[in-house]
Amino acid sequence: MEEGKKALAFMAHPDDAEFLCAGTLALLHKMGYEIYIATMTAGDGGSMELPPEEIARIRIGEAERSAKILQGEYICAGMKDFFVIVSEENIKRATEILRRVRPSIVFAHHPADYMLDHESASILVRHACFCAGAPNMKTDAVPAASPIDGIPYLYYCMPVDAMDHFGRPVEMGFYVDIGDVIGIKEEMLRCHESQREWLLKHHGIDEYVERMKRWAEEAGRKAGVRFAEPFLQHRGHAYPRDNKLKEVLGPLVKEGSF
Repeated sequence: MEEGKKALAFMAHPDDAEFLCAGTLALLHKMGYEIYIATMTAGDGGSMELPPEEIARIRIGEAERSAKILQGEYICAGMKDFFVIVSEENIKRATEILRRVRPSIVFAHHPADYMLDHESASILVRHACFCAGAPNMKTDAVPAASPIDGIPYLYYCMPVDAMDHFGRPVEMGFYVDIGDVIGIKEEMLRCHESQREWLLKHHGIDEYVERMKRWAEEAGRKAGVRFAEPFLQHRGHAYPRDNKLKEVLGPLVKEGSF
C-alpha cells in the first residue's frame, strides 16, 4: 500500500456511505486505496420493533460486512441516533478516528441536509479534518493516536433527494462516473438488510436498492453517464484546493457546476 493512499467515508449512520459514495470508494479501492467507513452512531434508532441495543448490534454487523466487500474496515464513534451534536466530547471522538485512520481523502455529509444528525456529522468531520494535525488538540483517548500531517482532502456528498432542508436544489461541484462499479455499490447496500423494513414502516419507502439506483441514474444524467455520484469539495483556508479525485480517477471525474 502506497503511503497516504487511504480513503475515509465518515457519515452519521450505517448505510449512509453506501447510498452516497460507495461507488467512488470502490473506484478508489481499485486504484490501490485502503478503505475505511466510519459512522457517528451504530444506527440504534433504526427499528420500529427492536430495542436500541439489539438493532445497533445488528447494524454494526451489517456495516462490517459492507466494508469487507472493499477489504475495508468499519469504525463507530459511539454516539446515539437523534443526538449527534457538535460538542467537545464528540469533536474529540471524531478527531481520534481521523488520527487513527490517517486518510488522505475524506467524504462527509453535505452541510445542508434533511436531518440534524447528518448536518452535525458534516460539521464534526470538517472540524476533525482541520484539528487532527494540531498537537495541542488532545482527544483523551487511551492510548491516543498521534496527530496527522496536514489536512486531508474533504469532499461533501450530495444530500438526500439533492435538496437542502428547505427543499431547494443543491449545487454540486463535480460528478464521478460509477457505471463500472454500480454492482459493487448495490452489493454493499444490500448488506444493510435491517433498513429495508425500517424505511418501509417509518418513511413509507420500499425498493431500498432501487431508490439508490434511481438517485445514481439522476446524477448520471446530469453528468452524461449512466450512474454517478456528485461531490462538492471543501476548499476553505488551509484545506487542499486541487482536486485529488480528479488526479486519481482521471476521466471518470466530470468537473463543473451541476
